[in-house]
Amino acid sequence: MKKLTHIDARGRARMVDVADKGETRRTARAGGRIRMLPATLRRISSGTAAKGDVLGVARLAAIQAAKRTSELIPLCHPLALTHIGVEFKLNRKASAVDCVATVSTVGRTGVEMEALTAVTVGLLAIYDMCKAVDRGMRFEHVRLLEKKGGKSGHWLARSA
Repeated sequence: MKKLTHIDARGRARMVDVADKGETRRTARAGGRIRMLPATLRRISSGTAAKGDVLGVARLAAIQAAKRTSELIPLCHPLALTHIGVEFKLNRKASAVDCVATVSTVGRTGVEMEALTAVTVGLLAIYDMCKAVDRGMRFEHVRLLEKKGGKSGHWLARSA
């Protein structure tokens, strides 16, 4: 079993020193879902939500969140991100909106936390935009889907 890298020999939290790691292109993809009432999904798809363009606002929130991850997660390194992509899909069968965020950098540490933060905040923004009509929305399946780069190489999630 691998050791936890954010804990020192005395059991205290620490920021990992990445100075000796080589710079490589690193990419992470994360996904998640917010379930809602069918009427709420119809408002999102038709653009009739009272607060405006739900998915447009959620996309901007997700991008901003990825850029500010190190301010939210105490032991994350601030990173110069080279790409942030956020996609939303309306899933009528599940009465949900699915979100996938892809984040890239060239650096010494990965961008998994940035991708996960983007998805989470993007879904939170949807909740915020629609909570007046559907307080029962729920978040599901937020997880890392894939990561590339660095010493550990390529990792791909197994199907859920």
